Amino acid sequence: MTGRIADPRLWREGAARIAWAREFMPATTALAAELADSGRVSGIRIAVSDVLEPKTATVALLLAEAGADVAVSCVGRDTDDAVAAALVRAGIPTYAQRNATEADDRDNVLALLDHHPEVIVDDGAATIRLAHTERPGILPAMAGATEQTTSGVRPLRTMERLGELRIPIIAANDARTKSLFDNAHGTGQSVVLAIADLLDQPWAGTEVVVAGFGRVGSGVARHAAALGAHVTVSEVDPVAALQAVFAGYAVETLSDAAAHADVLISTTGIAHTVALEHLERLPDGAAVAVGGGAFQEISLLHAREAGAVETSRVGAVSVLRLPNGRSIRVLDDGHCINVSAAEGNPIQVMDLSFGVQLAAVDHLLASRGALTPTVHILPAAADDRVASLALRAFGGGLDAVSAEQRDDLTSWRPRDITP
Repeated sequence: MTGRIADPRLWREGAARIAWAREFMPATTALAAELADSGRVSGIRIAVSDVLEPKTATVALLLAEAGADVAVSCVGRDTDDAVAAALVRAGIPTYAQRNATEADDRDNVLALLDHHPEVIVDDGAATIRLAHTERPGILPAMAGATEQTTSGVRPLRTMERLGELRIPIIAANDARTKSLFDNAHGTGQSVVLAIADLLDQPWAGTEVVVAGFGRVGSGVARHAAALGAHVTVSEVDPVAALQAVFAGYAVETLSDAAAHADVLISTTGIAHTVALEHLERLPDGAAVAVGGGAFQEISLLHAREAGAVETSRVGAVSVLRLPNGRSIRVLDDGHCINVSAAEGNPIQVMDLSFGVQLAAVDHLLASRGALTPTVHILPAAADDRVASLALRAFGGGLDAVSAEQRDDLTSWRPRDITP
């Protein structure tokens, strides 16, 4: 066995689920085939650090089949042990166990980095950042890394601004084929359904408060409203707040909105969005969850330091008694609910996201040595290629620009308005 996993005997279960996932990932499969034909990834060491479930495993296997030397890691709470076992059985070094401690998670990422990857495919940027702080010696030989989350791209841009970023990054998250679909449709749906499953209660008439109205927040609000909830949005950006108003939602400060929330969902990807003062405004019995993904997006550590105490726990739902005496339900300890307590986004949506990741890997390798150590956007042509492959899989047809349209698009002359 190569790697560090919980139980290698689970491989058959994992392999069956990976095979099923592969059938529904046509865009990713097609892009991997193009990588194989080009020879671009042949012999290239690629580290995949992502939620470890069948869709991610499919990407790792496709890269390996295209000729790459692939290794995988994942934090424990986001690991499917059967899938990890299947990857090891297939010969891919994998460092991930569902029951891992925080120290184990760190050791697993360091073990992944000790494969000296030339490309890192990351989710959340923790692996990229750890490479900079704990394994800086591998950075000069790297082509770069890709990052597919808003909460991951943000600190990388901060590193760039501070002059601390030493490798090129492709912000896969910012590609249109990713953010317009994964964030709004995939995450919006999977967050709401994961919360509904955990709470096991009717949503019709439920007061749902969504903190943040970016692409994830707007998707969460839309899917919550579709289940019959009354949605209130809280925002710090006046334009985003106005968008929420035009979408038909009430807009209030988080403090005011929390006071009538049955369910409060943070979707900002920013730590301490939901502070103790907001928790203490919640009605007794209200539930709070995270759909963003930043560490301490709900300030649970601050709450415990102030005297909050867990009084009971059933599965991923814990009851927290706050210093003011009220009790609230915390879903999955404030982790990103759709991946830590469910199976992530729908497979057709993740086909787009992973297609973007493969396109980003291709761009990094094709541009090796030419890209600056900054955060880059995936070229539009590559983005469009992913979308075209996915559109074909959905049975859609694409029009072409006519010669007359092209002339009009490229002309600088004012139109003739003579009758």
